[in-house]
Amino acid sequence: MKVTLLGDSIRMIGYGPLVPDLLGDGFEVYQPDDNCRFAKYTLRGLFDWERQMAGSRIVHWNNGLWDFCDLFGDGPFSTEEEYKANMLRIADILLARCEKVIFATTTPVTEQNPHDNNAVIEHYNCLIVPLLEKKGILINDLHATMSRDIDRYIRKDDNIHLTDAGAAVCAKQVSDTILAVAKTMGQP
Repeated sequence: MKVTLLGDSIRMIGYGPLVPDLLGDGFEVYQPDDNCRFAKYTLRGLFDWERQMAGSRIVHWNNGLWDFCDLFGDGPFSTEEEYKANMLRIADILLARCEKVIFATTTPVTEQNPHDNNAVIEHYNCLIVPLLEKKGILINDLHATMSRDIDRYIRKDDNIHLTDAGAAVCAKQVSDTILAVAKTMGQP
């Protein structure tokens, strides 16, 4: 069964490299070599990655940290309305291309992060999750899992990326979620 993993660096240098081995031989996993960054970048990337994604029955996707960051002190990079609109466009495209879509909630950061704020992350997660669920997208709550032990799971050198322990926990949760969905689709 072919699976696509889309997402920012939490996927790219975090859980993504670990997922193929956890899924095992019955799965072909495509994931862009590119950091999918913010939602609008991912939306644009869906055009470029269409051929590589072809045949994927399941897509597991995350976006958020780039959208919510406040680099200039004037608020998140993407407004609430921009984020919702772009995410819903991505959702519609993915739903048209594959059988099952899984969205991973945006992971927390350390309190020392100068450009990201956990209250904002939680707010944006709460904005998008019900809208995606309404479309039939399964939610993989990586935020809740990583929030249980931010000191252990989020790196202190950059205050945003996953530690080795965080990547391992996320990879297991992502793999388990994909395996459970695949089972409902007849994959042993």
